[in-house]
Amino acid sequence: MLSERKEKITIPSDEYNQKRMLRSLFNIRMPKPVSDEFLQIQDEYLQEENRRKGITDIADLEPIQKGIYLWQGDITTLKCGAIVNAANSQMLGCFNPCDGCIDNAIHTFAGVQLRRDCNEIMKKQGYDEPTGQAKLTPAYNLPCKYVIHTVGPIVSGRLTQEDRDLLKSCYLSCLKLAEEKSVDSIAFCCISTGVFGFPQREAAQIAVDTVKEYKEESHSDIKVIFNVFKESDLAIYRGVLTNE
Repeated sequence: MLSERKEKITIPSDEYNQKRMLRSLFNIRMPKPVSDEFLQIQDEYLQEENRRKGITDIADLEPIQKGIYLWQGDITTLKCGAIVNAANSQMLGCFNPCDGCIDNAIHTFAGVQLRRDCNEIMKKQGYDEPTGQAKLTPAYNLPCKYVIHTVGPIVSGRLTQEDRDLLKSCYLSCLKLAEEKSVDSIAFCCISTGVFGFPQREAAQIAVDTVKEYKEESHSDIKVIFNVFKESDLAIYRGVLTNE
């Protein structure tokens, strides 16, 4: 990967900064061919990194309601059918080195194959991914089987009904696509919150209501995990799910 760079790069002497440099190179690398030798080394490294972080299997989780789970942790360590990525409209992942967004983490620990696949999807589509839809890719080096990518609404200023409808569409699109592909479990991140500006509590209410309505109306047995990272989101989802 260093050989692809035109500028001279000095490799740090310590492991922590070496790993940050490698992640940065993953993040800024454009989708282009890569050798089988590189992929073998990359895959072994990423699978070991994921193992070191600790993998959580949905089979070991207790549902908070029938078929619905609430779990706090790093979504890239979750072993289930599919995890949902809060993508941008270009669908190529985050190019900002070591950014803390979920898009960056998922693309980093899945491997460079994920950006390649997303690029192929977008080239065939020929236009940016619309808000509220969903696309599915393999998860490669992540412990889940698939990644489902969806673009949530960006809220600037007052929250509108269109924003609410688009967020609901994200959840419905992901659920329907998962079932089309016979995925038996799906983990949702907090779509559109954070830098996308959707108020956390209302986003959680829409997420929970949409999942419950879908499961009731379609008689679906798909298991749904609401994944949170921050304590504030954990409290909000717990309150929504237990009507507190």
